Amino acid sequence: MIRLFLLLTFLFLPMSAHAFCGFYVAKADASLFNEASKVVLSRHENRTVMTMANDFKGDVDDFAIVIPVPTVVKKSQVNVGDNKIIDHIDAYTAPRLVEYYDNDPCQQIFRKEMMMRSSAPMAMMADDAVQKSAKSLGVTIEESYTVGEYDILILSAKQSDGLFKWLNQEGYKLPKGANKVLKSYIKQDMKFFVAKVNIDEFESSGYNFLRPLQVAYESDKFMLPVRLGTLNAKGPQDLLLFTLTKKGRVEPTNYRTTKIPTGDDIPLFVADEFGEFYKDMFAHQVKKEGMKTVMLEYAWDMAWCDPCAADPIPAEDLRKMGVWWMEKSYDSRPMPGQPRRMIAPMPPKGQARDAFVTRMHIRYTADTFPEDIMLQVTEDRENFQGRYVMRHPWKGEANCEMAGAYYSKLKGRFEKEAKNLANLTGWNISDIRKKMEENGQSFNIKPTVDGRPWWEQMWNE
Repeated sequence: MIRLFLLLTFLFLPMSAHAFCGFYVAKADASLFNEASKVVLSRHENRTVMTMANDFKGDVDDFAIVIPVPTVVKKSQVNVGDNKIIDHIDAYTAPRLVEYYDNDPCQQIFRKEMMMRSSAPMAMMADDAVQKSAKSLGVTIEESYTVGEYDILILSAKQSDGLFKWLNQEGYKLPKGANKVLKSYIKQDMKFFVAKVNIDEFESSGYNFLRPLQVAYESDKFMLPVRLGTLNAKGPQDLLLFTLTKKGRVEPTNYRTTKIPTGDDIPLFVADEFGEFYKDMFAHQVKKEGMKTVMLEYAWDMAWCDPCAADPIPAEDLRKMGVWWMEKSYDSRPMPGQPRRMIAPMPPKGQARDAFVTRMHIRYTADTFPEDIMLQVTEDRENFQGRYVMRHPWKGEANCEMAGAYYSKLKGRFEKEAKNLANLTGWNISDIRKKMEENGQSFNIKPTVDGRPWWEQMWNE
């Protein structure tokens, strides 16, 4: 039985901009979330390029997708992408854990900020029998072709029950309730992008995994259809949506956007549990919002980072993701007899120009997200990232009057970190305090013990 994965995407579909200091020690990328779908949308004016990473697991001959699209998509508008680029964007924008180290309290206290350093050659047309069967049910096969390892059909339909019946008899097993949703898309005069894996092409390609599908077209509509994807879901779904624009941040117009908590100081032991911390923190925040909001995890001008959470994404890779407006600039009036000189082909380290990335994390069900997500590009270029801070106390000798004041404040600092962690995650604060004690963050520091310096009490007992 063919299994249908409905990766629903509309195709062609408190941090300010201060310098960031510290060392990144962990990240919360998509690997933390089971079966999280990843979609990249590049949008400028009315043109969109969408790349979707298929989270399919199983036999490739069981893979199929149905996606509503606003217009007929030609073969030249479909491509297969590179998973590595999507993974790079994920790593680059992922929420992070960062660490600082306290300075010697016996020196004048200025914080020493630490910086971290394709298409197949022949189109495969649907045979006459398939065309005839579709037409008898009010379904028109507008286009039929193969791109890479995918056989693709573009369908239009007059009625939802005919489309539903034809898709099912052709092996696309749509879930219960799909007929009603298909009807709403037909009323909007939308088409349907349908893809299966071409086994022969897949086996000859030399790949052992499915590559992302990429589709481009022009439309005034900028949206992410999620309703079909909730029909056969066993529970809440996670979607990571990355957008690349020239102007600024992308946000939904029919759902609220909530920034993920950021900048909080948390205990040192979280370094060994950052994955569990972020999953529980995200779930706790989503629950507080009733699972009815889009969570903003990252928004940044890609021309710079301070420091970069991952290696900068080369401009050429962004072009492959559909950042088509990124052009090289030249002298308009070169010296006589001299060729035009290219001006600033790309920023230092190969970073992108004229590209702003937004990372949104959506956890949803059919009840909490009953409508497709309508999107808009804004001119908001304020930088934001989800980051969480560990502060290591001073470990060296400290035999001075200022050291006494420094250590007397640590208990309060540790208690604040414990409360921050409990508020972020819902974890039991008594368990948090116990783990902090086990990891050297003692709540019982005394100024002196038998004349021994304070640092020996903390680190040598």
